[in-house]
Amino acid sequence: MAKNIKIVCVISTLIFAGCATTPKDYTKFNAAKPRSILVVPVVNRSVDVTAPDYFLSTISIPIAEHGYYVFPVNMVKRILEDEGLSDADLVHNAKTSKLSSLFGSDVVMYISIEKWEAKYILLSTIVKVVLNYVIKDGKTGDVLWEQKETAKYKSQSSDTGNLFANLIVAVAQAAATKAAPNYIPLARQANNQALKYPGPGIPPGPYTIQTSP
Repeated sequence: MAKNIKIVCVISTLIFAGCATTPKDYTKFNAAKPRSILVVPVVNRSVDVTAPDYFLSTISIPIAEHGYYVFPVNMVKRILEDEGLSDADLVHNAKTSKLSSLFGSDVVMYISIEKWEAKYILLSTIVKVVLNYVIKDGKTGDVLWEQKETAKYKSQSSDTGNLFANLIVAVAQAAATKAAPNYIPLARQANNQALKYPGPGIPPGPYTIQTSP
């Protein structure tokens, strides 16, 4: 074994992978000319029961920054509960036109959390979120836009110059990340990447703030 073998630790990185491989067709989206977006409760397919509430706190700002009016997500959740739609699956299975008419929205955004997890692998922990986004026309229910995004974070430690110390630090940091993973930055980055335009996202809305060159 070479004497100078050591663990090389790279600065932690975020890795994003969108699923769009071909340009999107915005014909229906542009024809609908949406001004307001209703984000309904998120369907959670992960094992983390807290994921939907945490995720919903990240979605309103990027939509508003794209120039659309977005209905307050907590208010939406309460009103839907009053309408007997307390479960996210029930909401997603309800008619889009019904949901839209309750709030007077132009379109409805449906989001499902496919993964929201932290896995310990060797001497690091990989935190991962996978999200599906769909926007449907509030009148016809037609799909106007959809996108899938994955975001990952890998915990890694700094090189102390000592192999044994490196191992201890790596194990400790991986365990800390596994015990208390921070999903919020990943969710925000996934949202920004999904909505990015030009790119896989949605065109700027009517309330986009124009900046001087």
